[in-house]
Amino acid sequence: MSSPITVSVIIPTYNRATQVVPAIESVLSQSYRNFELIIVDDGSTDSTSKITMPILNRSDQPTRLLVTNNQGVSAARNFGVKHSIGKWIAFLDSDDQWQPNKLSLQIEYLANHPDCQLVHGEELWIRNGKRVNQRLKHKKSGGDIFIPSLKLCLISPSAVMLSRELYDQMGGFDDSYPVCEDYDLWLKITSLYQVGFVDTPITIKYGGHQDQLSHRYFAMDYWRIKSMDHLLTIRELNQNRRSAIYQQIVQKGEVLINGYKKHHNYQNLAEVEQIVNRAAVNLTKNV
Repeated sequence: MSSPITVSVIIPTYNRATQVVPAIESVLSQSYRNFELIIVDDGSTDSTSKITMPILNRSDQPTRLLVTNNQGVSAARNFGVKHSIGKWIAFLDSDDQWQPNKLSLQIEYLANHPDCQLVHGEELWIRNGKRVNQRLKHKKSGGDIFIPSLKLCLISPSAVMLSRELYDQMGGFDDSYPVCEDYDLWLKITSLYQVGFVDTPITIKYGGHQDQLSHRYFAMDYWRIKSMDHLLTIRELNQNRRSAIYQQIVQKGEVLINGYKKHHNYQNLAEVEQIVNRAAVNLTKNV
C-alpha cells in the first residue's frame, strides 16, 4: 500500500531554539499541503524541543519531533529520512526559510518532468540582515551540472527535493563528513543524473551568524578533495569528467597544501599531498 504522504520535510537542528521557529513556520505555511514535517533535534542543550513542540502540536499537518544524541547534521538528516514515509524528501536547514510556494512549484515541475528524480531551485541570500546578490560563480541551473559542481556546491540542501528511491540508491548523506556532506551527495547524484531546476527563488538562505558550520571548520576543501577522490573509485566516468576531477583536485589541493604549511597545520597534509600527486600524474597521462 502506497503512502498518502507525498513529501517528507526534514529539519535537522542543533541549539537553534530561536532560529528554528521561523524555519518551521515557513514549512507549515506552504500552499502545498500534502506533506509531513519531521524535526530532528540533534542533541540540543538549549530549549529547542520545549519551544518547537507547542508549534507542532498546533498544526493540522502530520508532524513529529525526534530527539537524538548529537551526531552531526548528516546523521540527523539520515535519521529523519529513516522515520519518514513520503515518496519525495525535502530538507530545510534550521537557519533558513522557505517561500510559501516552494513545495508547490517543485511538485508542479516534477509533474511536468516525470523522469526527474531531483529538483532544486533559486535562493534569496540574506547576510547579516541585508539582501546580497549572489556572485556569478554561485549561479544555479538544471541539466547536467556535474563538472560545474566540482568547483563548489551548487545545490543547497534547503532548496532541494529528491525522490526516496534516489536517496536510498545513494545511501543518503555520508555521516563521516562533518562538513561538505551535501557537496559529496550532489556529486554522487550529478555524476549519474541530470537535475531539475526552478528558477523562481523558493528559499531564503541566511548567512553571517557564527554557528554556521563553514565558520567552525578550517580547510573545508579537504573534504571536497576527499569526496572527489572517493568518487573516482566508485564511478566509471568518461575521460572528460575524470580530467575535470583531476584538475579540481590539483587546483584545490595546491592551495590547501600551502595553507596547511603557512598555518603549521600538518594533520592532513600527507594525505592531501598523496591525493594531489596521484591526480597530477593522472592528469599528465590524460587518463
